[in-house]
Amino acid sequence: MIDFFLDSYKNAPLWHIALEFLVFVCGILSVWFAKKENIWVYPTGLIATVISVYLLYVAGYIGDMIINGYFSIMSIYGWYVWARGGTVEDNLPITRTNDNEKIIGILLFFVTIFVVFGIYKYFDYEIKNDNYVDMISSGIFFAGMWYMAKKKIENWTLWIIGDIIVVPLYAYRGLGMLSLQYLIFTILAISAYLEWRKILDSKKQIS
Repeated sequence: MIDFFLDSYKNAPLWHIALEFLVFVCGILSVWFAKKENIWVYPTGLIATVISVYLLYVAGYIGDMIINGYFSIMSIYGWYVWARGGTVEDNLPITRTNDNEKIIGILLFFVTIFVVFGIYKYFDYEIKNDNYVDMISSGIFFAGMWYMAKKKIENWTLWIIGDIIVVPLYAYRGLGMLSLQYLIFTILAISAYLEWRKILDSKKQIS
C-alpha cells in the first residue's frame, strides 16, 4: 500500500511534492476551521485551491482544475459573507436549506456537469471513464461550496458524498497525497455534520 502511494512521486519534481503537501495541510485546516465556524476556513482553503488549480492543470485533469478554480472564487465570496456577519453573537447562523435553495443546489449540480463536459469537448480532450466520475464529483462539490458560503448544514452531506467518490478516484490517478487528504476530509465532514446538527437542535430547543 505504501509503495502504491510513493511510486507516483518517484519522478515528480521536489517542489511539486512540496506544493501538494502544502495543499494537504491547508486543506485539512480549512475543513477543521469550517467545522468550528471559524472564518479562517476561507484563507486556508484559498491557499489550497489556488495551488491545486496549478497542480491539476499540469496533470491535465481539467474537471478537477475547474472545480478548484470555482472553490477559489467561492472562498472569496464566502469570506465576504461570513465576515459581514460581524461578531460571533450575530454571525451568519447555521440553517437548513429551503425549497428554493434545494432547487438551486440541484441546478448547480447539473449545470456543472454539462459545463465541464463542454469544456472537455471544446478543448478536444479524450474523455475517459474516470473523467465522468470527475464530472459528477465536481457537480456535488459546486453545490456543496455554495451551501457552505450560506452556512447550510446540507453542505456537509454533499462533502461527505463527494469525498467518498474522489478518494478512490485520486488513488487511481496516482495522486496518493490528495487521496489521503480526501479520506481525512470524509472523517472531518462527518464529524462537522454531527456538530452542526447539535447546534441546530439546541437552537430548536431554545426557540
